[in-house]
Amino acid sequence: MRTGTWRTVFALMLREMSTRYGKQPGGYIWAFLEPLGFIVIMAVGFSLLLRSPSLGNNFLLFYATGYLPFQMYQATQLTVTRAITFSKPLLSYPAVTWIDTIIARFVLNALTTALVTYILLTGILIATDARAVIDAPPILLAMSLAALTGLGIGVLNCLVMGFFPTYDLVWSILTRPLFLASAIFYIYEDLPPLAQNILWWNPLVHTSGIMRSGFYPMYEPQYVSVLFVLVFALVPLCLGLLLLRRYNKDILLR
Repeated sequence: MRTGTWRTVFALMLREMSTRYGKQPGGYIWAFLEPLGFIVIMAVGFSLLLRSPSLGNNFLLFYATGYLPFQMYQATQLTVTRAITFSKPLLSYPAVTWIDTIIARFVLNALTTALVTYILLTGILIATDARAVIDAPPILLAMSLAALTGLGIGVLNCLVMGFFPTYDLVWSILTRPLFLASAIFYIYEDLPPLAQNILWWNPLVHTSGIMRSGFYPMYEPQYVSVLFVLVFALVPLCLGLLLLRRYNKDILLR
């Protein structure tokens, strides 16, 4: 990596922070309030319908352990997808390259989401009667895989959106069901065999299972395949990087 890259990345991260949160009342507080509000609404709603979640006795913890890995993927994928578009005016300067914009947005989003996840889960464990035995390695693995999957899909989408700007809207519509298909409201084992066979191919179902195994010691998701998630993330990442290296100037001229 060339000299000065990390200074450029850091400057882009500061610009991103200022643009995304600096102009909003409350700033970074919204990074915490948005997922917290969603988790609370889900927990309250489902607690009125069910006696207990599929794991444990606390709805807040159950839905948080499913939603936060999904949020890591979703936020990473969205920010990386729009990296070149967001920083296009800066790419006319020799000191800033397309890879700098992707690294900056990925690192900032991953760090922010990881911090939000830590604070929210810690707050839930302290403020409620949630019974959990924390096992850090599966938690870190789940969040890392979710971030890597978001990076891989985001880089490939960044390439496609560079040539077809309307693709962003199309992708958003096509992936809306993903929220319901990522084992946020349920666990994989609750599903009938046909649904299991279909949803197994969703890597976020695997990250959700890994994440929950870090909080519920009796839960051992046998269906999880770390290798599958890695392949799903690394193939589009490598393909996207290779093609962006070849066509990034064409994208900037459009």
